[in-house]
Amino acid sequence: MAQKTENRANAAIHMFFVRMDLGVIWLDSTGKIVDTKLAKSWKPMYTPEFPAKYILEIHPHRLPEFQIGDQIHFE
Repeated sequence: MAQKTENRANAAIHMFFVRMDLGVIWLDSTGKIVDTKLAKSWKPMYTPEFPAKYILEIHPHRLPEFQIGDQIHFE
């Protein structure tokens, strides 16, 4: 998912009606990871610590493979 600009508010997610946990990775416009979180099902809201433009949702078991500051490139 991509936001129009980098910011914290528009990059927030909610987990209402989501029946499984998700690994969430927030990236800035350059593809640098600015935050990661294990998002628990049915929790109200998760907001990144720093402004983000892109949000990746992955299987929670893969979350430890990614660290804040890592670069992700899409082809």
